[in-house]
Amino acid sequence: MRGVAKLARGEGNVGLAEFPEPQAGPGQVVIQVEAAGMCGTDLHIYHDEFPIDPPVIMGHEVAGVVAQVGLGVTGMLPGDRVTSETYFSVCGWCTHCRDGFPNLCLQRRSIGSKENGAFTRYLLVPAHNVHHLPDGVDLRTGALTEPLACCVHALELTRVEPGETAVISGPGAIGLMTMQVVKAAGARVVVLGTSADQSRLDMARQLGADLILDVQHSDPASVVQDLTGGLGADVVFECAGAGPSAQTCLELVRRRGRYAQVGLFGKPVLWDLEQVCYKELRVSGSNATVPSAWRKALALLAASQVQLEPLISHVFPIAEWRRAFDLFDQRSGLKILLLPES
Repeated sequence: MRGVAKLARGEGNVGLAEFPEPQAGPGQVVIQVEAAGMCGTDLHIYHDEFPIDPPVIMGHEVAGVVAQVGLGVTGMLPGDRVTSETYFSVCGWCTHCRDGFPNLCLQRRSIGSKENGAFTRYLLVPAHNVHHLPDGVDLRTGALTEPLACCVHALELTRVEPGETAVISGPGAIGLMTMQVVKAAGARVVVLGTSADQSRLDMARQLGADLILDVQHSDPASVVQDLTGGLGADVVFECAGAGPSAQTCLELVRRRGRYAQVGLFGKPVLWDLEQVCYKELRVSGSNATVPSAWRKALALLAASQVQLEPLISHVFPIAEWRRAFDLFDQRSGLKILLLPES
């Protein structure tokens, strides 16, 4: 089978390569991939900014059908519609694993970076990672369960109460998913973007944002102050991974509010840490997913409390992977899916 793989360390070094089809061992499942989403991590791998073990098939956002089950696997049959968590293995005994945070395990090996991933036809995963997709969720939408679970985990680490005012800065796919999860928690949501984000801001409005703001044509501080009676936002989620966005979030959050860092900057940024002290802020960061976030993300999909299908802007066969990567690198569209070869 052919897959889009990082073939060696260094800038680029990505291409289509042949790999043997995996076979399910004890406790394992082979998924026939139907769709795989592109993530910022894939770009970091392309630019040699992420630790990997090449040659390795990339891609970790996936949905498909069960093709093969290994010895001892119960609860799933060939043909079942599924998605999968991304950690192929963790140590299981470190403090983080035992506390329920395998995302922080130093021995973690994930599909798409340390083990073969989803930009191909067949994907091998541990059976305990596999989740059935809810009825009514198609396979292309199901491929976005993993980034949705990332957004859910960000909320797990940052309390959101009904009736609160939340600011989401950055209306990309992660920002729009976070916005919907925050709305499901009962908060009033303001989404910030720039003039270049107008189509994404329009999407935010369609998906339920209470207010959208172009920060280049309006003053978000005065708007949020007016909206909250001079208090400021109860919680802010920085989803753009941009220094000015982070500083704006610090300015908008109220005293004793919460600041959540969801986006990745890729480099150090200027950030006024004194505001954390002066305002007595609670600051949290989130990294990938934990099992509880998957359960909640799938429940949100089953209850139609989030919409992921509108976020799919481009679909390409893996043979056109370079075009897909170029679009993603240019921040065009929202979510890009790759489809495997037959």
